[in-house]
Amino acid sequence: MKVGTFIEIVSALFILLFLYTAISKSFKVGSTAGALKKTPLLSDVAYPVAWAVVVVEYIVAFLLFWPRTRKIGLYASLGLMSIFTIYIGLMMVFAPKLPCSCGGVISKMTWGYHLVFNTFFAFLALIAIWLDRKKSNDEKEKLPPVVFT
Repeated sequence: MKVGTFIEIVSALFILLFLYTAISKSFKVGSTAGALKKTPLLSDVAYPVAWAVVVVEYIVAFLLFWPRTRKIGLYASLGLMSIFTIYIGLMMVFAPKLPCSCGGVISKMTWGYHLVFNTFFAFLALIAIWLDRKKSNDEKEKLPPVVFT
């Protein structure tokens, strides 16, 4: 499989993931905020955080869609998945009985499955970023040297 194809597949997976969860949360932002209100650190800012996550997921999906902004989208995907993974880890330690505030079918996962799922997607983003950087460096090496006369 070509590097570019792998990066596009990973980007498409993230687009599907972020659009799916953002659309699902958009229709149920109250329940998302309700779950966040039960967490000690986010209780006072549950609604703004719920809407911010939805908006950021839409933005990241948009960034991943366009080749010119895909690199930024991949970094943003890694950032989001890292934040979500840390949040889930904290929830597992401090509040394992609380419901998940994710959207759709994903909210039906146990915290443990969710942690594995998010770690897998963060790893995919990391690989795609690494391959994109390697591809960029390889393309730079293929350019003829510039000679000033």
